Amino acid sequence: MQEIQSVRLNRECEVTQIPSGRRMTMGADMPVDITQSLGGAYTVRSPQGLFRVDARDADALGLKVPDEDMPCNSGEPATEPEVWDSLKQVYDPEIPVNIVDLGLVYDLVMEELPEDGGKRVQMKMTLTAPGCGMGPAIAADAQNRILSLPGIDDASVEVVWDPPWHQSMISEEGKKILGIV
Repeated sequence: MQEIQSVRLNRECEVTQIPSGRRMTMGADMPVDITQSLGGAYTVRSPQGLFRVDARDADALGLKVPDEDMPCNSGEPATEPEVWDSLKQVYDPEIPVNIVDLGLVYDLVMEELPEDGGKRVQMKMTLTAPGCGMGPAIAADAQNRILSLPGIDDASVEVVWDPPWHQSMISEEGKKILGIV
């Protein structure tokens, strides 16, 4: 389990309220506890609740803004296993398990684009709860991860609700992290 780190924001920054997904600005000198830092984003707890801070604003937390973690470009377009590996860097801000091991990714299709030899990825995913306001942020994270891969020129991520998600969809690795036996 990650150790909680208490800091004060050293500048104003935009955050996403969890679980509503509402964007807002948090002021400089606000005390926060960093409760999770997975997949390049940070979950912080403040007196007003839980919030997600994007990687580009890590400096507001007194942390180094991470370099773009672009995969090594061999000159070849990414393969489907590389797409799946990339998606393992996308996290629900309230759960310390990636969306693949949580069983949230239902379908992933890659196809060649006829124009330039690049690829299109179409993905269907769900969320652990239909009312989760973080759905658009998680789907955008997944889409951005896919688009960061070499040779991927187009990506769409659709959030679906059928079949409904349940705990049996969590991988063995995810169950270990969550302590589910």
